[in-house]
Amino acid sequence: MRIAMPAPPIPLTDSCKDCTLRGLRMFCNLRDDALQHLDQIGVQVRYPARMCIFQQGERARALHVLCSGQVKLFTTSREGRTMILKIAWPGDVLGLSAVLSQADYEVTAETLEPCQLKTLRRDEFLAFIDQFSEAGRHSLESMASEYRSAFRDARRLSLATSAASRLANVLLDLARNAACGKPEMRFTMALTHEELGNLAGLSRETVTRLLGKFRREGLLRIKGSSVTIADLDHFNSLTEG
Repeated sequence: MRIAMPAPPIPLTDSCKDCTLRGLRMFCNLRDDALQHLDQIGVQVRYPARMCIFQQGERARALHVLCSGQVKLFTTSREGRTMILKIAWPGDVLGLSAVLSQADYEVTAETLEPCQLKTLRRDEFLAFIDQFSEAGRHSLESMASEYRSAFRDARRLSLATSAASRLANVLLDLARNAACGKPEMRFTMALTHEELGNLAGLSRETVTRLLGKFRREGLLRIKGSSVTIADLDHFNSLTEG
């Protein structure tokens, strides 16, 4: 079952310097002179929900900074099996490693809701990080963060001993990324139950059953597409199971 998705509540802007979200993630948190230059290169692109930004195996000629919305990154096998690797959030840089290595995109990127992205051609990006060392350092730190995230995800899937633990870990990751340091663990659910199961290594039926269980036990509050972790301590204990 697909959960309805509202339009993004945050006003969009075409100016990197004026963006209220730029301090939330590493790459965009730059000095004013770097942001002013970033405003002068690349293009701002708005995508509707469920739109492909780039595809696995396509030559990486540009990278994309996610300004608003959520994007799922997934890989597909030759047999057609799909694995969701990550949900990208505002400030994440999509296609960074492929652009730097002059390779093909390793994954497919698809919007989960209406999104705004800043798209930079490879030559523009390389000139930008050559001119502003801070941007180059932030790019490396963004790649290191992606590595740590991939390690945590692999650990979650391999060491979690129960289905409830796997799903709780995914929901906590979504809530923490949406909260950006705020105390309330609330996020907009842009994933289907099948996609949640893909992230957690569970079937769609198991996800639906567990969400109902979490809700009945008062661990989650679900209102439309808004999901709130109501009992964080209990949820944290589930992730250790």
